[in-house]
Amino acid sequence: MNQPRAPGRQRSLRVRLLAVTLVAAALALLLAGLLLAGLFRDHVMTQFAQSLTAQLDQVTARLEFDAQGRPQLDPQALSDPRWSRPLSGLYWQVDRADGQVGHADGPAGRGVLRSRSLWDQVLQAPPDALALGEVHVHEVPGPQGAALLLVERTVVTNGAATGGWRVMVAADLGETQAASDRFTRVLAASLAILLLLLGAAAWAQVAVGLAPLRALQRALGAVHEGRAPRLSGGFPAEVQPLVDDFNHVLDRNAEVVARARTQAGNLAHAIKTPLAALSQAAAAAATRQQADHELAALVAEQAERARRQVDWHLARARAAAAHGLPGARAAVRPAIEGLLRVMQRVHADRGLDIHLAPMGDEPAFAGEAQDLQEMAGNLIDNACKWARRQVDVAVRSAPGGLSGQGAGPGAGRLLIVVDDDGPGIAADRRDTVMARGARLDETVPGSGLGLAIVQELAALYGGRLRLQVAPQGGLRAELELPAS
Repeated sequence: MNQPRAPGRQRSLRVRLLAVTLVAAALALLLAGLLLAGLFRDHVMTQFAQSLTAQLDQVTARLEFDAQGRPQLDPQALSDPRWSRPLSGLYWQVDRADGQVGHADGPAGRGVLRSRSLWDQVLQAPPDALALGEVHVHEVPGPQGAALLLVERTVVTNGAATGGWRVMVAADLGETQAASDRFTRVLAASLAILLLLLGAAAWAQVAVGLAPLRALQRALGAVHEGRAPRLSGGFPAEVQPLVDDFNHVLDRNAEVVARARTQAGNLAHAIKTPLAALSQAAAAAATRQQADHELAALVAEQAERARRQVDWHLARARAAAAHGLPGARAAVRPAIEGLLRVMQRVHADRGLDIHLAPMGDEPAFAGEAQDLQEMAGNLIDNACKWARRQVDVAVRSAPGGLSGQGAGPGAGRLLIVVDDDGPGIAADRRDTVMARGARLDETVPGSGLGLAIVQELAALYGGRLRLQVAPQGGLRAELELPAS
């Protein structure tokens, strides 16, 4: 069974942009770090090799040959004192070369002459073919396992074309490698700090770039909550076409709803006019002739029933058109207070105590004010008809919905509670009284449509009506509606 994906980071533009930017920056800095570290190491090794070549030139210049062609070199003629200090890290050596230039003449040919710094060690130069005057560079193991950089050349005596001697100079690579490692560590730390700075810059860039989307979200929230009829504000050129198209949809929707309301109103008025004429004719007939009294009563009853049906369907059409309409909002306090003033006048002869509990805030209904008055008015009027002395009305807000039928994610709910101290309704008959036309007591005036209207209108808005026992012992009607 496929589970719906919850909106998470995989759908976030901010996370995607930051992830792509950081991955690209990390790869670029990694490649740059490897390249810079390699270039620095090559540069250091080249400089080191050049300095050793200068030392090799000095040793070659001080090299002399006796009458038998054997090499001689006075250590005192060399300027660097490290030549004389044992295991100092700077060494020179002269090896015998055989008839094929560049190849060692066995173990006896190695270390014919060597610096005092080598002590009892011998440089192990790899076999190499060297042209006269050519310098080769090698990395070889040295005394005590140290890594050495060795440079060498071949020299011959008396212009001989064959044989000769391999003159070599070597130095410890430890300091050079340590310098290269220090540079690599500093470079890595610097690039890591640069990556953090680039990440902060990318975050700021994404935040600034997505700021218009947050403004668009706030504008949509204002439309959804009924604080604005359409999207307003300044948006970038990339977002403005979307805003214009959405506002166009809102305008068209408002036009369709207005046209539907006008047609429903025209139809209602067209039907109400002949119904009113029938009612007047029935009343006139009842005053003229006693014989026509039954006919007049029948016509008046049917006209009243038709009028109530028209009001019923008109309210349903209005609620259906307004349900979910962006920007629909009606203040609750003035609507309830106005209804209570009307009920106090209508039921003034009964001396009812109609009380409205204080409201901590200013609740609003996410729908049409006429529908709110229709639903609340029916409940309050029903309570006044059945109450003995007292009717209590309270309006409360509940986050998230009580019935699980919220208007949307995170939508608040509005709860209108009407209590009376009348006879109440038995639990097994509460569903019956909310059916259309159902009346428990024919002596109480009414058509039996009040609670049915409230129940169906509330359902159209995603709410519901519940009947319970009031604290005074009468009936409690709880009307739950979406809040704006």
